[in-house]
Amino acid sequence: MSTRSAPTPLSVDRRVKDRVDLMGVAVDPLTLVETCDAFREFIMRRAQALAVSVNVDTWIQLRRDEAFRSTVAAADLVLVDGTPLVWVARVLGAPLPGRVSGSDFLPLFCEVAAREGYHVFLFGANPGVADRAGDVLRARHPGLTVSTYSPPFWFERDDAENRRAIDAVRRAKPDVLFVALPQPRQENWLARHREDLDVPVSMGVGSAFDFVAGRLKRAPVWMQRAGLEWSYRLMQEPGRLWKRYLLDDSRIVYHAACGLLRRNRTRNRAT
Repeated sequence: MSTRSAPTPLSVDRRVKDRVDLMGVAVDPLTLVETCDAFREFIMRRAQALAVSVNVDTWIQLRRDEAFRSTVAAADLVLVDGTPLVWVARVLGAPLPGRVSGSDFLPLFCEVAAREGYHVFLFGANPGVADRAGDVLRARHPGLTVSTYSPPFWFERDDAENRRAIDAVRRAKPDVLFVALPQPRQENWLARHREDLDVPVSMGVGSAFDFVAGRLKRAPVWMQRAGLEWSYRLMQEPGRLWKRYLLDDSRIVYHAACGLLRRNRTRNRAT
C-alpha cells in the first residue's frame, strides 16, 4: 500500500485570486510542479474538476466560439500551453512562470501517479494510439495503473456510442482522465459530461498520446524554448496544420500589438 503525502496547499480561492488576464482570458500562473499539486488536491477532494490548456490556436478559437468560451470560463484550472503566449503575457505586463503543455504534463503526472497509486485513464486518439501510449507509460513507471479507450471519431454524435464511452470511464473509476481529441471537442465534451464521468480531475491533452506512443516526434528542446515548436509540428503534418498556423494563429500578433497599445495609453493617462 502506497503512502500518499499531502499535496502542497493550493486552494481554489488562491488560484482565482492569482489569475492573470491574458488578453481577456483568465489563466492560472502555475508551473508544471504546481499543476501536479493542484491535480493531487482535486483527487483528494474528489472534485470533478476540469483543467484546460490555452495555446495560441485556443486563444483565437475563444474569440469566435461562445460555447468554448463558456467552457473555459467555467474550468477549475486554465493553463497556458505555448511559449508565444508566455512572451505575450510578459510584454503586456502579466508575466507567467512558464508554460504547462499537455505533452509535458501527461508524462510528468504519470510519474506522480505511479508513486502515489493513482489510476490514470487515456481516452481518445486514433485507434491503437492510447493503448500504445499506455504500454509506454507503464514501462517507464512500473506500478502505474492505466486504462484506455478509443471511441469512434465522432462518437459524441451517436447517443449509444457516447453512452458506451462514458460507461467505459465510469467502470474504470480513474483518478485522472486525459482526453486526446481536437480542441474544442475535448474540452466541451468533458464539460458537458463532467458529472456523468464522475472523475476527480480531467484534462484535454490533444496530441500528447501521439508523442508518448512515438507516432509523432516532439520538437527539439531548443525549438520549444524558442517558440518554434509550431513549425516542427507543421513539417510533420502540413496538410492538417498549415491553415491553423500560417493563417489563423498569425492574428495573435495583431491582437498582442493592440493590447500593448491599450496598455501604453492607459499608462500615459495615469501619468
